[in-house]
Amino acid sequence: MAAENKKALVFSILDFLQKSCSDGTISADDSEGIEVAMQCIGEAFGVDVNDSAQQEAYSTKPATLLSIFDVYLKTKNKAKTAAPAASTSAPATETQVSEEDRVKAEELKAQGNRQVAERNYPEAIKLYTEAIALNGNQAVYYANRAAAYSQQGDHQKAVDDAKQAIEIDPKYSKAYSRMGHAYFCLEQFDDAVEAYEKGLELDPNNATLKSSLVTAKAKAERQSLSTTDRSGPGAGGMPGAGAGGMPDFASMLNNPQLMSMAQQMMQSGALDQFMNNPDMARMAQQMMGNGGAGLSEMMNNPDIMNMARNMMGGRNNDSGNGQ
Repeated sequence: MAAENKKALVFSILDFLQKSCSDGTISADDSEGIEVAMQCIGEAFGVDVNDSAQQEAYSTKPATLLSIFDVYLKTKNKAKTAAPAASTSAPATETQVSEEDRVKAEELKAQGNRQVAERNYPEAIKLYTEAIALNGNQAVYYANRAAAYSQQGDHQKAVDDAKQAIEIDPKYSKAYSRMGHAYFCLEQFDDAVEAYEKGLELDPNNATLKSSLVTAKAKAERQSLSTTDRSGPGAGGMPGAGAGGMPDFASMLNNPQLMSMAQQMMQSGALDQFMNNPDMARMAQQMMGNGGAGLSEMMNNPDIMNMARNMMGGRNNDSGNGQ
């Protein structure tokens, strides 16, 4: 025999089907088949919707199976929409902290603030760390420690603490200010701009964030222009030189004038005299010592170039006289 709760469910199903046949929900052509199915189901579970005793025992009136199912669907949909909202409103899971630890952590934070005022940053960091150990749910503890880290030059640690503060409380604008300052000191100006802008979204009237953003944007733009200048053609040296003044030997080898001069010097024997010249030796030493930058001076030095031409000219004349 089926359990009573199952019989109650079957009773509600049969009752629903019976009403659907009578109120026109199920067409007359289909009703005959439904009625046969109802009879088979009723016999299988021992349920008869026309039995007064079973009506008393299993009926859910005034509720119907359809109304009960509607309630279930509404409850399910509410649970689905509530789940994402709960996850966005609670970005970090708080750990349980006793009241005693809360009070002690606040005392440590206050002591840390006093040490910052006295510029004793290592001690301040120590006190903030102890406060965090007691109550890691407070974004302000991490933000304050980030400020202390920045004051003593540990800017990457300041960035890490600012990120932790934001994870705990994404709406804490001071954490973005701490992060922006740390990035600025690390000369990561684009990241500083982004941090300051996010802070201003939360606190649009913050004068410190506004002025810091202006400065960071100017630095970021200057840094971008400087990078472009350094990477441009011939930057820092002669035309055809690579980045940092290093010679672009591929371009030099494709220069017909330079190649013609080199061929003439090798053919005439002037290259040996040229390389034994003390001025040329000095230029070569400078070129090697400066990573190739001295080559620019050599190629643009009129005395050296005239010397090369004279040597080639003298050799050619001597050769023509049969010596």
